[in-house]
Amino acid sequence: MKKNKGFTLIELLIVIVILGLLMSLVAPQMFSKVDSSKKKTALAQMQLLQTSLDTYRLDIGDYPSALAELSTSNKPNWDGPYVSKSVPNDPWGTPYVYQSPGANGEAFTLISLGKDGKVGGKDDNEDLVHQ
Repeated sequence: MKKNKGFTLIELLIVIVILGLLMSLVAPQMFSKVDSSKKKTALAQMQLLQTSLDTYRLDIGDYPSALAELSTSNKPNWDGPYVSKSVPNDPWGTPYVYQSPGANGEAFTLISLGKDGKVGGKDDNEDLVHQ
């Protein structure tokens, strides 16, 4: 008689169970890395927007009243666009909150409202503020 080579059903089920256990241990750690990378992306975007805002101020003499003025403006001495394409949303898809003049006597304030898109929050929902 010929001997058939291959895996039995029991062996395949054991492999599937082992893979499932590994995924249940690894997946939560990987998803937490996604959230922390979104925070880092938001902070990097906010720094790039600060550079654009500072360049705008050097050309015009004052900070814009809205972030949209970094893309298009009719003001004299405007030498933009100061951002490529349009002003990006934060990594969670919410527009950045821009205030000029900013809080605490700062020239401007940029805020990302975090994952929940609402003021306040903790952990992933925490607001990121750049002045």
